[in-house]
Amino acid sequence: MSLFPLLQPNLVLGRSVLDLTPELLARYQIDGLVLDVDDTIVPIGNSIAQPELALWIEEIRQIMPLWLVTNNPSQVRIGAIADSLSLPYFLSAAKPSRRKLRQAIAEMKIEPARVAMVGDRIFTDVLGGNRMGMFTILIEPIVNGDSSVGFQILRRVEFAIAWVLGVSLTPTK
Repeated sequence: MSLFPLLQPNLVLGRSVLDLTPELLARYQIDGLVLDVDDTIVPIGNSIAQPELALWIEEIRQIMPLWLVTNNPSQVRIGAIADSLSLPYFLSAAKPSRRKLRQAIAEMKIEPARVAMVGDRIFTDVLGGNRMGMFTILIEPIVNGDSSVGFQILRRVEFAIAWVLGVSLTPTK
């Protein structure tokens, strides 16, 4: 058991966001998704979503609402990604702050426990989602060779700290 339950994801996928299937979401009774952007749906620095992500978005959009909520402040980059996927978004969210998560959930008109916060970071996405009472899903980041080494190191440090604090990061079966 974790000493810090707010850091414990409800589901550790162990794969990318593209592996979140309608069947898996139904199993956990998820009715809406809030998605992080950087390294969750596109590699950091990329402004274009890959075709397979666009297909996944179209499949999931048929069964539930989706919102992008990111700490990234770049209106140009995040706006371009959101527009290409036809998704509403909030930037500069300051996760683990609940303010923009609360706004996205209010727009969906779904109770927080039935909305999943999907992201690749423990101390922003998981902590913010858990503080809001959301179902939290930790995924493997989507990265490419151009991804910032600094962000990859930061994620490893986060995982090491979480492990010391007793957080289980073993992929859920």
